[in-house]
Amino acid sequence: MKGIYVASITPFDKEGNFNSRALDRLMERNLEEGASGFFMGGSSAECFLLSHKERLATFETASRFLGRTHLIAHVGAISTKEAVQFALEAKAMGFEHIAATPPLYYGFTPSEIASYYYDIADKAGMPVIVYNFPGNTKKEFDLENPVYRKLFTSGAIEGVKHTNQVVYQMERLINLNKDLVIFNGFDETMVAGLALGAHGSIGSTFNCMLPHYLRIYKAFNEGKIDQARQMQHRANTIMEVFCRVGLIPAVKYAVCRQGIDVGVARRPFGELNPQAKSLVDEVLEENLIL
Repeated sequence: MKGIYVASITPFDKEGNFNSRALDRLMERNLEEGASGFFMGGSSAECFLLSHKERLATFETASRFLGRTHLIAHVGAISTKEAVQFALEAKAMGFEHIAATPPLYYGFTPSEIASYYYDIADKAGMPVIVYNFPGNTKKEFDLENPVYRKLFTSGAIEGVKHTNQVVYQMERLINLNKDLVIFNGFDETMVAGLALGAHGSIGSTFNCMLPHYLRIYKAFNEGKIDQARQMQHRANTIMEVFCRVGLIPAVKYAVCRQGIDVGVARRPFGELNPQAKSLVDEVLEENLIL
């Protein structure tokens, strides 16, 4: 498991229902562009705005690509019971890799969070990729804590999707357990993550900017670090605008702009106004490498 994985979005039709056909088209295009795999049902997919049935429907659509690419199903939930259920359902569809955010909202202790991951791995019969996104989950993995050190060196954990701009922590995870599969999770830090030993990157803007990031990845692996860094600067200029107007709405707008109607982000996300769309158009025109 390495390379550039798309954190797939969830397309909706005009009535706000999941649009399987649009997801199929987008994944097919991303594969043709050179995606190494897909991260399904994560933050970019608006996972916590979807019903259980809708999240499973995105897994089912993605499962049609089994044998052609690598797939990771995000099964994270607040309750261990639901996370396990997602994991078992994804496994039944043929997924060989699962990921999970730590349980949200309540002040769960490190021991409770560790038990959540042990339970998922045990009941699903497969290890878990920890989706480390403290900016959204408000859960930090303190690697000085023996509970977490034991977790990350156990057979329950396959790897980490490190969506944390503290790339030092990524390096410490690699140092702690060299068998972990580490994915950089912030598009903005891809070059830094690769430099510290990440096996690849999983990103939301890869839905609409995959050729650009593949050029960065290729340049980095060929030792053309200055070239990779310059392309990262351009990508980050785009990301800066996307985040300013709303990341998920901006990604969906950009994909629609490229010819695949994926609809708009689900409320309470707002739609981009004409000024925001103009900013997105301008920054893509000036910085995106196709």
